[in-house]
Amino acid sequence: MAGELEGRVALVTGAGRGIGAAIARGYAERGALVVGTARSEDQLRELAATAPERISTATADLRDEASLAGLVDQVVERHGRIDILVNNAGVAPAADFTTEPVEQWRATLAVNVVAPMALAQAAGRHFIAQGGGKIINVASTTGLRGKPGLVGYSTSKGAVMRFTESLAAEWARHNIQVNCIAPGAFATDAQSAVLESPDLLNRRVRRIPAKRMGDVSELVPLACLLAAPGSDFITGSIFVIDGGESGKL
Repeated sequence: MAGELEGRVALVTGAGRGIGAAIARGYAERGALVVGTARSEDQLRELAATAPERISTATADLRDEASLAGLVDQVVERHGRIDILVNNAGVAPAADFTTEPVEQWRATLAVNVVAPMALAQAAGRHFIAQGGGKIINVASTTGLRGKPGLVGYSTSKGAVMRFTESLAAEWARHNIQVNCIAPGAFATDAQSAVLESPDLLNRRVRRIPAKRMGDVSELVPLACLLAAPGSDFITGSIFVIDGGESGKL
């Protein structure tokens, strides 16, 4: 619904492409002022060009813990407040666990778990002071069920789900809602190897009851609901969007 986020200020990580870019654009279309972050300046320029009056950007490396609180401060300095935090950025390095280096696990956890924690903590201080706020964490169905070759990623996304539930319980009294979206197979750059191979794509789609991969636009309505006043009594929930894949026997 146009205008449902009018006057709200959102920070969206991993906004340069895919799910993050779709959510950032969706929020802007519904009236929010959005600060999108990513490491790629080119991608951010493309994002801002879609709605320059409502979308601004900030380059950020979420592995740099020292800069995370400052990122939230940038949003508040720019717009006077922050109402919505979307922790979308993530990395998913594939590896044989037998030889996967500990350093790669640390890097995965830094982006997928530590950064959402630090950003939520920084944003939460503002939320508590202003009487409420929204946090939407983007996980994955691999956080529900492990996936071979992605042990570190699956572990990190499972942690994001428990983080969502625990923080929601702790901060509900402050009128802060914390929820999680767990996408399944979506047609994004991260799935390029599958999308570019008819054989791999066919095998992937056969496992999905809906018989197709999702489009990132299909995540936007839920992300908007969870950011809007209509979801003020929804917190600590994990919303799976996967065409029925994780629900089948």
